[in-house]
Amino acid sequence: MATFLYRLGRGAFRRRRFVALVWVALLFVAGFGAATASTPTSGSFSIPGTEAQKAFDLLDQRFPGMAADGATARIVIKAPAGEKVDSEAVKPQVEKIVSELKDGPGKDQISSVTSPYEAKAVSQDGSTAYVSVKYKVSGMELTDATREALTESATAAKADGLNVQIGGDALQAAPETGSGEIIGIAIAAIVLVITFGSLIAAGLPLLTALIGVGIGISSITALANVLDLGSTTSTLAMMIGLAVGIDYALFIVSRYRAELAEGRERDEAAGRAVGTAGSAVVFAGLTVVIALVGLAVVNIPMLSKMGFAAAGTVVLAVLVALTLVPAMLGFAGKKVLPAGTKSRFLGKAKPVAEGAEPKPNGGTRWARFILRRPVMVLLAGVIGLGIIAIPASKLEMGLPDDGAQPVSTTQRQAYDMLSEGFGPGFNGPLMVVVDGDKALADQTVERIKGLDGVAAVMPATQNEAKDAAVISVIPKDRPSSVQTEDLVHEIRDGSDSGKVFVTGATAMNIDFSQKMNDALLPYLALVVGLAFLLLMLVFRSILVPLKAALGFLLSVVAALGAVVAVFQWGWLGSLFGVEQTGPIMSMMPIFMVGVVFGLAMDYEVFLVTRMREAYVHGERPGQAVVTGFQYSARVVVAAAVIMIAVFSGFMGASDQMVKMIGFGLAIAVFFDAFVVRMTIVPAVLALLGHKAWWLPKWLDRILPNVDVEGESLRKHLGESSDGSGPDKDRELANV
Repeated sequence: MATFLYRLGRGAFRRRRFVALVWVALLFVAGFGAATASTPTSGSFSIPGTEAQKAFDLLDQRFPGMAADGATARIVIKAPAGEKVDSEAVKPQVEKIVSELKDGPGKDQISSVTSPYEAKAVSQDGSTAYVSVKYKVSGMELTDATREALTESATAAKADGLNVQIGGDALQAAPETGSGEIIGIAIAAIVLVITFGSLIAAGLPLLTALIGVGIGISSITALANVLDLGSTTSTLAMMIGLAVGIDYALFIVSRYRAELAEGRERDEAAGRAVGTAGSAVVFAGLTVVIALVGLAVVNIPMLSKMGFAAAGTVVLAVLVALTLVPAMLGFAGKKVLPAGTKSRFLGKAKPVAEGAEPKPNGGTRWARFILRRPVMVLLAGVIGLGIIAIPASKLEMGLPDDGAQPVSTTQRQAYDMLSEGFGPGFNGPLMVVVDGDKALADQTVERIKGLDGVAAVMPATQNEAKDAAVISVIPKDRPSSVQTEDLVHEIRDGSDSGKVFVTGATAMNIDFSQKMNDALLPYLALVVGLAFLLLMLVFRSILVPLKAALGFLLSVVAALGAVVAVFQWGWLGSLFGVEQTGPIMSMMPIFMVGVVFGLAMDYEVFLVTRMREAYVHGERPGQAVVTGFQYSARVVVAAAVIMIAVFSGFMGASDQMVKMIGFGLAIAVFFDAFVVRMTIVPAVLALLGHKAWWLPKWLDRILPNVDVEGESLRKHLGESSDGSGPDKDRELANV
């Protein structure tokens, strides 16, 4: 593979105009497709195999005009102090809200508007009431005119002295990431300039990564409605694609500069950079793709599509690094300086006295420190991450509702007003669907009334055929409480199997969380197992992939502990922009396992591949560790800082889910890169010695040799293991 990649990189360098033209054409085509495509919607959400989904499917069959999955809104009205919502002064204003919604600009998308006086939606003390609005389409499919009509009806009532707030998913919009990602890219640019000492060399990874992400995001936008992709799909693809795109280009450019420092011609240096570092990029990208595509095992279409879309962006990042980066290096010419050379931008490099050894860099000094104290370093790293992981044992999972919104939002204020006026259960009513006649429906109503966690049960509403009914149940506790979850299970357990189903947003959240819990271990086994085999091919070892997998588990559990401490317990919450604590999003553990595993293996491959290369070429195990750090530590640190900066930029998002994902991925990369890969890994390799690279002979014969260390490339170029040979001598003579 190294020989093929060498030819690919050298060919891209020499035919740089053609390669650049192809990528620009792809960017133009994808951009044109995105510009002409219709506005993407939120994408359909379904959880196959769950009772809540079966109930929704039954509603679509028996209540065809009900639009069970349509958006809802609750306009909560609170009268001024000393007045009641059904008084002669307030009632006309409430009725005005109802009439304006029925006859307003968004009436074509409205299924029903229910007056609080007709539905008896007035609190016992008369201070609070709510107008129920049901839409024909989902929240993301609502037009701007429909949303404006909803908000304007509340604004007009506020001007008359009422406290009016709006809850429900009708106000749901695509999450705004703000300027955080721009700050992340700016930090990445600064890190690249410091790493390379050159503005041109620093700009190349950024430019190529943006081109790859641009093609990926534009393609997702163009195909969003055709493939039913959710609005958050592009956010995830941008987050991951940008991070890995910069990192992969960084490793190619860094190896290119190292080859220049050894006296290679520029096209030869580009070919060797792609042939060696490019091999690591391919396998690192494969681990990320495996982790993302593996999300399909959860069997939730929305999550599977997010994983496939993000995986496609990662594939683009790999292809860009292997072709466009060497092409851009050709355009840059001599402005990309060899490693060890500083530009005038950062000052000249200090000359080394004749006969004196160059001063060891930070990576070399760090590796030597670890080799002197491997046991102490190993214990410190493991115990430190273990302590941080302790909060993960108190993990509470759920899906965020309006109660998790910042207190300044109208959704949160409506949530609080409903809780105060009617009880916390009104924010999460349960919908019980009965597949049967009126007798079974009435029997179900009476049974539910006798349950402890029920605040109220509405009479059953039958369909036209009288063969199905819907019962609305109000729990006593808030939607995300354990008591409400127990109530859902109690209703289901006491009902006739296949005849009575519990659904609604609250029940759907409970089923979703259970589905994620059930899929976590199979997913973990699949992803870690496939990646273990892949790393065994790369490193020709059993213990190195095993150590990589165990180190990942340690870092991801520590990261989950940090997420629980910040988002669930509120520790340092204000520092990270967390306005409201609550349960951790139920997809967070499995999502972090997938994404973080792929990203963690990046650093494992980039760092340990260089150690493997040195060991194969005759160095002792300890010296191979030092060599790996000497050439890779600076670049790995820069790559980790860049990835942390990019992920941290998404913490400024308006959406709590995006904010939590950004924080979780950033802290996981920090733990994995700096504690596991840069500290625990060299300590373990130092203790294992030669055993780290042991592989049974029978297994060695079976496994194909992918030659990541470039041994076949050296033979192809006529070099010995130390790099000498005809090409080497000829190139040195030309310097």
